[in-house]
Amino acid sequence: MALDATDKKLLLLLQEDSTQTTKQLSLKLNLSVTAIYERVKKLEREGIVSKYVALVDRNKVNRGFVVFCHLKLIQHTKEYLTKFEHEVKQLDEVLECYHVSGDYDYILKIYVADMEAYREFMVTKLTTLQHIGSTHSTFMIGEVKNTNVISV
Repeated sequence: MALDATDKKLLLLLQEDSTQTTKQLSLKLNLSVTAIYERVKKLEREGIVSKYVALVDRNKVNRGFVVFCHLKLIQHTKEYLTKFEHEVKQLDEVLECYHVSGDYDYILKIYVADMEAYREFMVTKLTTLQHIGSTHSTFMIGEVKNTNVISV
């Protein structure tokens, strides 16, 4: 689907605040409520907009300690990759997991309360997963940029 300038502006507005009504959006884009409604539905049908979520402040729910864990598997067989990926999806502390190239096989973004909670997570959950060869943890000092907005 080719996006025109209005679709791009609409996507930006939805990413900034998806709770805006079609009336509010129509006023900002100088279109009718019906036109906005149809455009939003088309973006959803095409899978460009896949879902709407509430963003939670990690600090206010006691998950302010952010860790990036680089992880190597002992082998790169399809069985090991599939098994690890299935198991890591079950860990609530892991918010993001990427299969990457380079020195490590995966990078995990982990939210926990503090260093002690991370140690507990490592000992009781992460290191119990099969096929892990090694890990390297990096702790966030400060957040410079964190956005979910994709410019189109």
